[in-house]
Amino acid sequence: MDEIVSDLKKGKRGAVARAITMIENEPVQARRMMKKIFLDSKKHSTVIGITGPAGAGKSSLIDSMVLHLKKKKNKPAILAVDPTSSITGGAMLGDRARMTESTDSGTFMRSLASRGATGAVATSVRDSIRVLEYAGFDPILLESVGAGQTETDIHDIADAVIVVFNPQTGDSIQAIKAGLTEIGDVYAVNKSDLPGSGQLYNAVCDYVAGPLGPPVIKTSAKRRTGIFPLVKEIMNAASKKKDDLDQKLNRIDAELYNIILNMLAEKADLMADSEEYVKLVEKVYAGKTDPYSAASKLVRGLVK
Repeated sequence: MDEIVSDLKKGKRGAVARAITMIENEPVQARRMMKKIFLDSKKHSTVIGITGPAGAGKSSLIDSMVLHLKKKKNKPAILAVDPTSSITGGAMLGDRARMTESTDSGTFMRSLASRGATGAVATSVRDSIRVLEYAGFDPILLESVGAGQTETDIHDIADAVIVVFNPQTGDSIQAIKAGLTEIGDVYAVNKSDLPGSGQLYNAVCDYVAGPLGPPVIKTSAKRRTGIFPLVKEIMNAASKKKDDLDQKLNRIDAELYNIILNMLAEKADLMADSEEYVKLVEKVYAGKTDPYSAASKLVRGLVK
């Protein structure tokens, strides 16, 4: 354990990859590692969330953003929360296949399987971010799987969030009403070289911008337009939120809550194989007790 922590501090990429694999597959060892990292770490990297409907062009946009950040002498890394394979349990989308230019230039990129678990996703992402911070990466770009609970998790984790739309996602008004208007610090209308992008841009401005609303930026990853203003706006938004005490406390609150949920879930999984659990299932079936009373009794056992 001491060796991998030491290698992480030196920024060794192999150690970063091993540490994230440990987070995904060896929770007990990962917790030991995270305790050492947390107490020894003084660095807090900027974390940028990127989300939006499927097909919005998030990966291509991140590719362009990373190349821009590297030109500015930053050391970015990418975490992509991907759908989970029903066969292997791993992330379905390949790392290098989606962001070829930035990864070919040496950017560290890793896919994390969403696994369909609310608290587990958030905890594995937070721990992976801390590993990357400890290894000297900054900023860290966090791409989500699509619309849903993962977006709420990312909003609680990232310093600032980019929501990406493009004119090929269908009815622009319906897309905007998908709940994403509540979490963005900056909005990007991507693929702005395509027909319909002007109408979509106006619709986004009407729904989310306003006089004091978040900025809306037209971008085209293909033509590399709008990348500079997008990076500038999101880094400014992240800088302001990182200095906000309430934001810091809310993020710690969300992290502790997710860790508690995960620990209780682990105990519940073990308890589900116990003799007491089986007997209570039989009592509920026989009508000798109700499900709520049975569950209350089991929960009391969880917190002993």
